[in-house]
Amino acid sequence: MSWQTYVDEHLMCDIDGQGQHLAAAAIVGHDGSVWAKSASFPEYKPDEMTGIMKDFESPGHLAPTGLHLAGTKYMVIQGEPGAVIRGKKGSGGITIKKTGQAVIFGIYEEPVTPGQCNMVVERLGDYLVDQGL
Repeated sequence: MSWQTYVDEHLMCDIDGQGQHLAAAAIVGHDGSVWAKSASFPEYKPDEMTGIMKDFESPGHLAPTGLHLAGTKYMVIQGEPGAVIRGKKGSGGITIKKTGQAVIFGIYEEPVTPGQCNMVVERLGDYLVDQGL
């Protein structure tokens, strides 16, 4: 299966059969190279990816300044240190799951809930971890 198929069919899928889906999603290598992304995924800056990777290594790194992606600032909320970073901005937010070789991004806006975004992103992340990826 191609990385783009994972994005299209697993991240940008219909959630709970209600016609809702994430606003944007991507799978990015630890080095910041994009493996696959939705058409709506924003163009981010290399230093933003560096900050995200640093937070996985040193949980709490982003908390004082917030998480930035493509110039959008998200307030960092509870995640799983070293594995999941979650951010909130208004009625939307972001979930980022780290696997052995990649980082999976899901960005959501209402009516999608934080829990739905977490479930979609983390389910694929856990699967990839189980596959050694």
